[in-house]
This record gives sequence, structure tokens and C-alpha cells, in this order.
Amino acid sequence: MKTTVKRTLTAAIVAGVTAFAGQAGAQEAELPRTMMWSAYDVGSSGYTEASAVADALIKEYGVRIRIMPSGTSIGRLLPLKTGRVQYGWLANEVYFATEALYDFSAREWGPQDLRVVMGRPAGFGIGVAADTGVKELADLKGKRVSRIQANPSVNLKVEAILAFAGLTWDDVEVVEMPSYGAALRGVVEGQNDAAGGVPTAGIFRELEASSRGIVWPNLPTDNKEGWDRVRKVAPFFSPATETIGAGLSKEHPAQLIAYKYPMITTYASTSEEDVYNLTKAVVESYDIYKDANKVMPRWDAQSAGKTPADAPFHPGAVKYLKEIGVWTDEDEAWNQKRLERLKAVQAAWDAAEEEAIEKEIADADWPDFWASYRKEHLN
Repeated sequence: MKTTVKRTLTAAIVAGVTAFAGQAGAQEAELPRTMMWSAYDVGSSGYTEASAVADALIKEYGVRIRIMPSGTSIGRLLPLKTGRVQYGWLANEVYFATEALYDFSAREWGPQDLRVVMGRPAGFGIGVAADTGVKELADLKGKRVSRIQANPSVNLKVEAILAFAGLTWDDVEVVEMPSYGAALRGVVEGQNDAAGGVPTAGIFRELEASSRGIVWPNLPTDNKEGWDRVRKVAPFFSPATETIGAGLSKEHPAQLIAYKYPMITTYASTSEEDVYNLTKAVVESYDIYKDANKVMPRWDAQSAGKTPADAPFHPGAVKYLKEIGVWTDEDEAWNQKRLERLKAVQAAWDAAEEEAIEKEIADADWPDFWASYRKEHLN
């Protein structure tokens, strides 16, 4: 019987099927009777995906799951920090929180000891009006590129893509935009030449159909130096070949960057057993939710259970992913490196606090003090 189970699991992994772990007599995942999750606003892809998985777990395990939506990163993380929710379906605020950046540079926050459970890959690129003549990323030099006010998540991705070509914000004409939608709309209306976004965005479809047209400058996977520059901006990016979206198809793909969104996230203090069981339940329920919408197939374990991510993976998740043959030595090496980085940031924060006390730095001045200290002591 054990030999049969092993062969069944091996065959399923090779085929990319992830809804097998509960079969062949394996012990069923044990979930708490109730859970609370935080997620993006109702109507967002993050909320929709969380709801699809929650419905599957409710049907399969009889648990009660309530999702708490919020339109802000603080609104999604604060209930996780206080223990009101057990897991968050989060985006790049996970990275900002572990690095104590932006909203999380405040003294009451600091580097958060977060861990990722799973997270599906999502593609992102710089959509460029075709009439600009831009073919490669280097051609963006001197072009009008959107930067969005109070949206570090999108801006960080654009910065990383520019870095691939050895460019920075100083090399382009920055057009400040009030929102993500306005940034994309600006390309359609001729206010700017390029904006960062997901290829499936409806406004990019409008750009494709307009007189301007759309192109997606590539980030070739074999350009090691370029990808090294991308990962110096943030370590959670990886290559992605996108075939779905404005101006894209199987015949005309684009090599863009991938990041994880949404990521099921919790704190390191969450028990290994609890996270192990949740990971197992999400993987085993895959067949129930995989057809909920066109992106849900990316929640298969072979995609959603792999590095990189915005924070280290939780040991409970790693344990299960190893059991089903998804977690590799390469994933483990990445995870250990990410843990070392998180510990370095936490140590730098503690040292900065000690120095701030000696210098009597006021709370209002702390973010600037931390930014300066961080720049000097952390790469």
C-alpha cells in the first residue's frame, strides 16, 4: 500500500496535479472550527481568490471562515498583528513590513516577523504606447513614465524593471499620477508614454485598441546581469512569460517579471502544526476552487508553493511542501538567505532604536532617522 501511495504521489507531481495529498489513505488536514482572514477590498482579485479558497475549505472541512476586507496595507496587517485574524491574503506590504519601509517605518511597527504560507505568481510589466518607437527597456530613456503617488508597491516594480536596463527614475521623465487607474489612463490619453501594470488590466486593453497601440519591453531570462539588478531592488521578483493580456497571446508572449499576489501570510509565531494543516487543506482542495476564475489555476502547489516571495516561507508550509515533493534545495537556499536578511533588518532596527534613545530622537523624527540609519547600515 505504501509503495502504491508513493507512486501515485510521484505521478501526480510530475503531471503538475496538486489535489492529491488527501488521497490514498493520507490523514486529513485538521483545521480549527473558525478562522478569520484579512484581504483586499471586496471586488479585488485578492478578495475574490480568498473567497474561492474559503468556500472550498468550508465545503471540504466544515470550517467557518470570515474574511475582513481593507483597502489599506495597515488595515490588512493590523488585525494580523493583534491576532484578530490568523492569516492575511496580502501583497507587497509583506515586503515593506519585513523591511520596515513606508508605513511600517513608524516606531509602533518596525520589521514584522512575517512568514508566507503560499502565494500565486502574478505577471507585471511596463506597458508602453507603441507609437513611441520603444522596443527594448533601454529605449525608455527620456520617455514619460508614470510614477503613482502613495503607491510604493507599483512604483517599486517599475523601478525594478527600469533597473534591468540599467535605468533609474532619473533617466526617464517622471509623470506623477494620483492613482493606478490614472497612470494607465494617462498612456491612452497621451499624458505619458508608459506605465507599470498587470497585462490583464482593462485600460491596457483600451490602449491596445487605440491609435497608440501597446508593446511590452522584454526582460530576457538569459540576461543574468539584468536580473541581478532587478533583485537588488527587491529579492522577490522572478521571470515570467505572459501570454494573457493586452497585446499578448501564445504566439506573441512577453517576458515580464513575476511576483506573488496574493500571498497567504501569517506571523512566525503561528504554530507549525496549524500552518502545515492549512497548507495541506489548500492544496488538497485545489480541484474545488481551481475553476473559480481564470487565475485560480495558478494556485497549484507547483506554482504557489515555490520561492521567491516577499518574506520567508513558514516552517509548517515548508514541511508539507517537502512531503509532496514541491520544495527543493534551491527553495531552501533562497529561504535561508531571506531569513538572514530579515534578521539583519531586525538587528539594525534594534540598534537604531538604541542610538535614537541616546540622541533623544522624537517619534515624529524617527522615520527620517530610521531611513538614514537603514541606508547606512543595510544594503
